[in-house]
Amino acid sequence: MRKLITGLTLGLTLGLTLAGPLRAQDVLPPEPAIEDTIQSQFDAFLQDDFATAFTFASPNLRTMFRTPENFGAMVKQGYPMVWRPDAVTFGDLRSVAGGLYQRVIVTDDAGNLHYLDYQMQQVDGRWRIAGVQILQAPDLAA
Repeated sequence: MRKLITGLTLGLTLGLTLAGPLRAQDVLPPEPAIEDTIQSQFDAFLQDDFATAFTFASPNLRTMFRTPENFGAMVKQGYPMVWRPDAVTFGDLRSVAGGLYQRVIVTDDAGNLHYLDYQMQQVDGRWRIAGVQILQAPDLAA
């Protein structure tokens, strides 16, 4: 069984380490409902339950991909680290130009780290994932 890490201590430590220079953004306190939405989608992917994973996508993404099968194929092909993560850590939640972005650090089964920004959107009082951007790994060399 894959280990999914959601510890705030590790997330806060990594988030502070990886924050880099701020560009017109505000770091916000963690939002458990956002983290729960993202974690629930990861859990669905680990079960190959693309129908459930699709429910966490925003209306625009649902319209774009039209079916859970199309959505699942895109994730498997373009985001294999999301489809089969070994560990997931939540970093900073940020407000950037009016949008909310949750930093997520994913460790794949080969031990590689992947840095992702999840754009979040509130729809009918529930958080939905409006997009995921793969970020360049930070240069940690001093």
